[in-house]
Amino acid sequence: MATIITMPRLSDTMTEGTVATWLKKVGDKISEGDILAEIETDKATMEFESFNEGTLLHIGIPEGETAAVDSLLAIIGEEGEDIAALIAGKSSTTTEAAETAPTPSETTKEEKATPAAAATLPKGVVVVTMPRLSDTMTEGTVATWLKKVGDKISEGDILAEIETDKATMEFESFNEGTLLYIGIEEGNAAPVDSLLAIIGPAGTDISGIAENHGTDGSAKPTGSTEETKSAPAEAAATVTQEAAADGKRILASPLAKKIASDKGIQLTQVKGSGENGRIVKSDIENFTPATAAPQQAATTPATKTDAAAAPAAAPKVFVPAGEVFTEEIKNSQMRKIIAKRLAESLFTAPHYNLTIEVTMDDAMKSRTIINSVPDTKVSFNDMVIKACAMALKKHPKINSQWKEDAITINHHVNIGVAVAVEDGLVVPVLKFTDAMSLSQIGGSVRDLAGRAKNKKLLPTEMEGSTFTVSNLGMFGIVEFNSIINQPNSAILSVGAIVEKPVVKNGQIVVGNTMMLSLACDHRTIDGATGAQFLQTLKQYIENPVTMLA
Repeated sequence: MATIITMPRLSDTMTEGTVATWLKKVGDKISEGDILAEIETDKATMEFESFNEGTLLHIGIPEGETAAVDSLLAIIGEEGEDIAALIAGKSSTTTEAAETAPTPSETTKEEKATPAAAATLPKGVVVVTMPRLSDTMTEGTVATWLKKVGDKISEGDILAEIETDKATMEFESFNEGTLLYIGIEEGNAAPVDSLLAIIGPAGTDISGIAENHGTDGSAKPTGSTEETKSAPAEAAATVTQEAAADGKRILASPLAKKIASDKGIQLTQVKGSGENGRIVKSDIENFTPATAAPQQAATTPATKTDAAAAPAAAPKVFVPAGEVFTEEIKNSQMRKIIAKRLAESLFTAPHYNLTIEVTMDDAMKSRTIINSVPDTKVSFNDMVIKACAMALKKHPKINSQWKEDAITINHHVNIGVAVAVEDGLVVPVLKFTDAMSLSQIGGSVRDLAGRAKNKKLLPTEMEGSTFTVSNLGMFGIVEFNSIINQPNSAILSVGAIVEKPVVKNGQIVVGNTMMLSLACDHRTIDGATGAQFLQTLKQYIENPVTMLA
């Protein structure tokens, strides 16, 4: 008897999946345990194996297509078996076009349009919405459009670079046609499922589609029309306008405006070389203040004349001439998520901090010897991470997570390493850190940190941490306290190595020390437990040879 295989739920946050690759085709013999396909979830691309045996009679979701969890994925049964009733019955509840399409295999790409607009879309027109590119993403910012209105789009083309709360990722098209409309301009943010673009046959009339689209079926998206340009600054389009002294409008790109603001350049003094006199990046970079000198000189006498006309009956307090200057920086997705997560952590987890001073003389000698080996580079931070991994194996309660009904003790060690990037902070994760050597930790940290700063980390590389290390020692910070990176129960703050007088064997000598501060969640970690962990950590760092045992 034929069996219906549905789109599986391969992660706790998965609501839909994309068939990346079919490893079997219709007519193939299937055995239990065979890999049917590779399914792309919200977190990773995973192999999906069959729990049935027979012949693959039907494929419901072609390669590259996305469908909701429990949608018809495939049918397995006996060769030649009649499955028409199964296809019709399943498709009636899992596809939007069931009334006109007898089988899911005939589903067109028009189904990617939202339900609210699907009924009124012209033939071949597809509404593309802001994708959910990470498990925590609620809105995204269009960093760069790689296509413009009028361009031909093929399936697989990269439409835009989308900035999420974790990284900037390429967003490819699952449709082909002409880019008819852009709903979210570069630099603008919008919630997931907002209208991003419209693709369809060239010359198609799409009037009314954008106006009637929204997550609630009626909201109007951020567009590229003249009305959008007159909206508040928060919804500014790619071309930013400012008023000149004569009342005329000045056109400038957001990047040009930002660079001008950073350099203290007035846009009224710059001549634009772009379309319609639009000021672009190169205009700001090539601008020389000398061109504005005559204008400044012309305005100076008027100012002095006004001052001379004022009453001089009594002496006035000298007030330096100046300008009130403020700058408003739009919050990035990363900054918004950092604010939300850290506030939740600080106000829900009862924090306390334990501090210990560690002697680093032997660690410094050991590092010099280790780095003398060709092609080996180990930092003090790598040594701290290795020591933490080993100490966590001895004190698993530190490696825990709080839940309302139970405390989860993690017996695997995944250490997150806080990395400062331009827009904030990300925490790439070293999976199974306790099984890595010092040189492996060093290489992995350099790779992850480098890609983090270039916004090339994958969401899966920032998930699953059980403990976090934050190091500000390279900035000369001697001691600090961090906020716990939930759902972890603890985070270690690492300060700078300081040369100072210390007492050894009753004598004052010059030594090197480092401060470590452990922030703990009191719901899962008692003070004595945290102190014992720090004692073990201190022993490993002060005697690096013990980490090689």
